[in-house]
Amino acid sequence: MGCAISGSGLTPRTAAESRNTEDEAPARLTPDHIQLIKESWKVIQEDIAKVGIIMFVRLFETHPECKDVFFLFRDVEDLERLRTSRELRAHGLRVMSFIEKSVARLDQLERLEILARELGKSHFRYNAPPKYFGYVGAEFICAVRPILKDRWTPELEQAWKTLFQYVTGIMKDGYLEEERSKRNQTLTSGKERPDKRNTAI
Repeated sequence: MGCAISGSGLTPRTAAESRNTEDEAPARLTPDHIQLIKESWKVIQEDIAKVGIIMFVRLFETHPECKDVFFLFRDVEDLERLRTSRELRAHGLRVMSFIEKSVARLDQLERLEILARELGKSHFRYNAPPKYFGYVGAEFICAVRPILKDRWTPELEQAWKTLFQYVTGIMKDGYLEEERSKRNQTLTSGKERPDKRNTAI
């Protein structure tokens, strides 16, 4: 229910499922979370392209405003056309590749933090605001639940949610860091312009 891939496979989530997680405490990944994520990833990675497409088609249906960030998909109304889009498949694969790298770094969280911070900085350059970051995790979970079938448990869902909260929290920090850096550069370059008036005595 809610995430089934029958028909279009797209059904709106409840307000509770879509709620903003801005005010939640920083996520903490436990060894149990890490183990559950790694085991489930072995199955998920077999359908990596399919998951990427389902995830983004769902994202654009449940949060159509996200399309504004994607130049190529901004004016596409037909979700079937999106489902067969080579560009969407390529972007989905890039995001799935990031998730794969994140899973591979779960035993070295400092490396995962560097990866997520850089991704947050690049999202500032793409003008993709942090309010969208959390949506991807929710749609990923909806996309993989039917693939994992009876392997899916509340504990596994919590593990993946925690990973996405952890990563998106660091991405937001990276985004804000880049935003501050650009603002300071703009202020500094404005101050450093020499005054062209003749000040000689």
